Amino acid sequence: MHFVSTRGKVKNAGFIETFLMGLGDDGGLMVPDSVPSVSADTLKAWEKLTFQELMLEIFGLFTNGEIPREDLKTIINDSYATFRHPEVTPVKKLDDQLYVLELFHGPTFAFKDIALQLMGNLYAYVSKTRGEIIHILGATSGDTGASAISGVRGKEGIRICILHPHGKVSKVQELQMTTVDDRNVLNLSVEGNFDDCQRIIKEMFSDLELKGKYHLRAINSINFVRILAQTVYYFYAYFRTVGADSGKTVSFSVPTGNFGDIFAGYLAKKMGLPVGRLIVATNENNILARFVNDGLYRPGEFRTTYSPSMDIQIASNFERYLYYMYKESPETVRFLMTAFQREGEIRVSGKDLEQAQADFAAYGVGGSECLDTIRGAWEKYGYLLDPHTACGVAAYEAVGKGGGDEVCVALATAHPAKFDESVRLCGIEQSFPPEIAGLFEKPQHQKVVEHSYDRVLEEIEAFLK
Repeated sequence: MHFVSTRGKVKNAGFIETFLMGLGDDGGLMVPDSVPSVSADTLKAWEKLTFQELMLEIFGLFTNGEIPREDLKTIINDSYATFRHPEVTPVKKLDDQLYVLELFHGPTFAFKDIALQLMGNLYAYVSKTRGEIIHILGATSGDTGASAISGVRGKEGIRICILHPHGKVSKVQELQMTTVDDRNVLNLSVEGNFDDCQRIIKEMFSDLELKGKYHLRAINSINFVRILAQTVYYFYAYFRTVGADSGKTVSFSVPTGNFGDIFAGYLAKKMGLPVGRLIVATNENNILARFVNDGLYRPGEFRTTYSPSMDIQIASNFERYLYYMYKESPETVRFLMTAFQREGEIRVSGKDLEQAQADFAAYGVGGSECLDTIRGAWEKYGYLLDPHTACGVAAYEAVGKGGGDEVCVALATAHPAKFDESVRLCGIEQSFPPEIAGLFEKPQHQKVVEHSYDRVLEEIEAFLK
């Protein structure tokens, strides 16, 4: 297997080259040149595997043997040794039709740990075996930063700088990032929103001279390896709900802002996983829901919500979907992305819109609806949802439950303790896990900077020199 860019000017890249490249050198996103097909027999053979064993098999379809199997097995096992649940991503049944896939048992209590613990160890492996300098650069709406820092803090040969929007993440998210005092970590709190942070990061990765000079590597979901790691838990959830012999499909409702987590489900379906509906759950920053429902991809007015990790208007991974929607045509993707930069929108209609609606259902969850869903799940099931997971459950309920005996899995993307501000508004008091409670006693380490490419670059250059 080789990897190519959605914009067509990067071809025949290997797995490790793709991992290190992050954003394609032509500004596009990297994807496999062909999606491997997983047969029904293979699904049956995988059904009883542990999460770690399943990841080893799925990654083996994409790595071309560039990482020896035993080395890859060690990287995977080390990455999930710190998770608090033996299954890594356990599935909890709420009723006969609705399940919750718990993705918050990692070190920072968020789904980003699934990919970023692995990527941290993979970067360390590449740095050691190839003598590569690794300088990681990323933007976060809250969870990515803490997970990425946790994955590489203190690791030799690696330095990491994370941008987050000042005052627009939860207090726990902020503390998880800024109470880290390792010398290889820099936190920049940018006066702006997540899209401003993400724009600066993409500009830096698009500057190939800068990228090469400072050996910049991507931790955001522009990096295909992060998408691939997230694909694994869709397979795992399928096996833990209906199983390979059932002949049934499983639908997924996915809280998403940057389109990475839902795209991982889309990739799993393309590989052959029997997926029914893929439900895109957004909050009031609902550019993705508007695209699926109306064919218009255009940023609206930015809103601060109860689910801040989804407070995103421009979804980086949307370009990957466009690539497959338009039959893997890089020419079409280049045209659309150029038009988007020029005009600020992408419009589709007719058969193109029908295709998007065949691939996804979508719903934008309002603030009061989010809180009502948290209260409702607590009263009905005795299960406490964080506000992002609540958006997933609310979207599932809003778009209509599937007919017959459809099983839907809502992705629980974070532990509710990370968003106690929202939970308290529901009249619910919760106990903090000790790892989170202890954060409030630690000093913070961050620098507040204006939303300026030059100002951020100045801080990064000073850190990396």
